[in-house]
Amino acid sequence: MPQFSTKHELLAFIDSAVNLAESMTSGHVLLLLEYDTDWGPVLDHASGKQILVATHLKTVIARATASNIPVIELERTDTTIHDQLTQAILEAVANEWIEPGARVVAVYSGFDEETVDSISLIELNERLGKLTARDLKKLDTTVPLETLKLVVDLAVEIGREGREGKPVGTMFVVGDHRKVLEESQPAGFDFVKGYPRRERSLADPRVRENIKEIAQLDGMFVVASDGTVEATCRIIDTNPVELTMTTGLGSRHYAGAAISKNTKAIAVVVSTSSGTVRLFQNGETVLRIEPLRRAMIWRNFGSDSGGES
Repeated sequence: MPQFSTKHELLAFIDSAVNLAESMTSGHVLLLLEYDTDWGPVLDHASGKQILVATHLKTVIARATASNIPVIELERTDTTIHDQLTQAILEAVANEWIEPGARVVAVYSGFDEETVDSISLIELNERLGKLTARDLKKLDTTVPLETLKLVVDLAVEIGREGREGKPVGTMFVVGDHRKVLEESQPAGFDFVKGYPRRERSLADPRVRENIKEIAQLDGMFVVASDGTVEATCRIIDTNPVELTMTTGLGSRHYAGAAISKNTKAIAVVVSTSSGTVRLFQNGETVLRIEPLRRAMIWRNFGSDSGGES
């Protein structure tokens, strides 16, 4: 078996990370590593702190795992350090290696991948893209949880991926669809008109892919409580309501808030500029989900421990 040395600067940064973790009452040190090392000295310098390793290198994964160190395999190497750290933390929370709300000290290569040179303190006081079924369960709505999850997953995919390299903004209005249809009007050709209900269900992956294509066009999607797409390319035409909105949100967000105020529906709005997904109910933002370059992580309900347009 080949021998690996431990780079002096890595141990120095581990020492600094442990000191920072002690002062900030953190029990976790995350290493974003692009080279293999001798893990014995790393564990010795950890002073009892939990070491987590995030990497895309198979050799690092194998040797760290052999040393009983939890490892997160990164999906891509062409993303930013921020995205890689976010993915690593999401995986660690999902695997219950890190508890929600914890503080994590991250050590990584910010400038030269051959040398660790940066330390960051990350406080998990944001969603970081992790959404639990409990979040949706809290909503006082007759829309089934499974339907909400289908729509939210689809909205997050659109916000994260866009279409053909271009950002896409859109809106889904879910539930109370008869009233929503009364409070809106066609903006163009309705792509689901005339199709049987079984061919308009969001539970069908083919329907979801078609919706992604249509999302590039103007207008919103009207979705029934059972997940059936009732109409596409609709423009909201509802009575004016008094709303208190976050500064910088655009007309699509105002329309979504208004239709959620005047009906019993939930509006799910995808921002063109940032990909952020917001859920509106009774005229207010009830959930905000930031997009990531990876799929949404759902936890079971019982195991929960500038301007945009």
